[in-house]
Amino acid sequence: MSATERAIEQVERHAAHNYHPLPVVIAAADGAWVTDVEGGRHLDCLAAYSAVNFGHSNPRLVEVAKAQLDRVTLTSRAFHSAGIGPFVEALAQLCGKEMVLPMNTGAEAVESGIKVARRWGYLVKGVPADRAEIIVAHGNFHGRTTTIISFSDDPDAREGFGPFTPGFVLVPHGDAAALEAAITPNTVAVLLEPIQGEAGIHVPSPDYLREVRRITRERGVLFIADEIQSGLGRTGETFACDLWGVVPDVYLLGKALGGGIVPVSAVVADAEVLGVLTPGSHGSTFGGNPLAAAVGLEVVRMLEEGTFQERARRLGHRLHDELAGLVGHGVTEVRGAGLWAGIDIDPAVGSARDVCLRLLRGGAGLTSVLAKDTHGQTVRLAPPLVVTEDEIDLVVAAFRAAVTGV
Repeated sequence: MSATERAIEQVERHAAHNYHPLPVVIAAADGAWVTDVEGGRHLDCLAAYSAVNFGHSNPRLVEVAKAQLDRVTLTSRAFHSAGIGPFVEALAQLCGKEMVLPMNTGAEAVESGIKVARRWGYLVKGVPADRAEIIVAHGNFHGRTTTIISFSDDPDAREGFGPFTPGFVLVPHGDAAALEAAITPNTVAVLLEPIQGEAGIHVPSPDYLREVRRITRERGVLFIADEIQSGLGRTGETFACDLWGVVPDVYLLGKALGGGIVPVSAVVADAEVLGVLTPGSHGSTFGGNPLAAAVGLEVVRMLEEGTFQERARRLGHRLHDELAGLVGHGVTEVRGAGLWAGIDIDPAVGSARDVCLRLLRGGAGLTSVLAKDTHGQTVRLAPPLVVTEDEIDLVVAAFRAAVTGV
């Protein structure tokens, strides 16, 4: 039995089967490349669902993390720690907001945003107790906690996990008129992904988010943007909302905020919104811990420089221009922004997973590429933002071979 087979067998026997990973076992990584337990190298085009935007083992982030490990890693929020103040101040300024609620995972940020929106609705808007409603979009993915799957329409996420949490209203994604019609006096927030990631990198029409911003402002409803996967440089802007010049009331952040080193997430808003929280109303033992704050602060500093956003814009144009040439040749549609692409596979070629397995295998003269399928026929590409032009060309060549055989 090979080292790969042994590792996979161990996971299959002892780990819950809540994922269906590709048959590769990664042992080390650097930049945009990973090395498996057999010594094979693969070009990473998932970047841990955008958690590794700044590349594997980014030297600046690793240096900060190592230095913090020698100082203090956890105090809990029962006490102040030296790093949290600079982190939340810098993140608030990056977002153009006043306050930050630091948490750990993306799902925690969404759950926290829901709690904040509901309490804001009761204390500020005057919604009757226990009547708050939040509008969400079909095809959404905000996590897999019991509250979040209550407003998912993905059967894989929902089946066997009821009863579900009330208080959510689903409307079609991209339909501002339907969203406006769903608002009632009890609506406290609209929660949206600016670009729907898990659904297949679905980019709305140029006017959609602008209309959502106008409607929510006029109707006295919070606009919460889930930028956990789309934010922090991925689309060629700091936030995907920036693509349309839109500023939400609340940002939900995660994934890349921890630099691929530690889980870090945050809810970011003005004091009128986050000020509704009081001691004891919400908390997290690890949220805002010193290690997370140190890494998160360096992430913010890197984004302030703008170089990662510029790379995502420039290299994203190259990626999308080259992928567009595959439409009609095993590919039916390409969507996305920056270094983020959803590629629909012609069923005659096979399923999206079939294509991902071909990309993994590589072949004579081809680079092995790690990508991920979603919803049967869509392949997602999201390489680390440190990827080079030559590496983009390697990805496209591998993809072309995977769908055309040439």
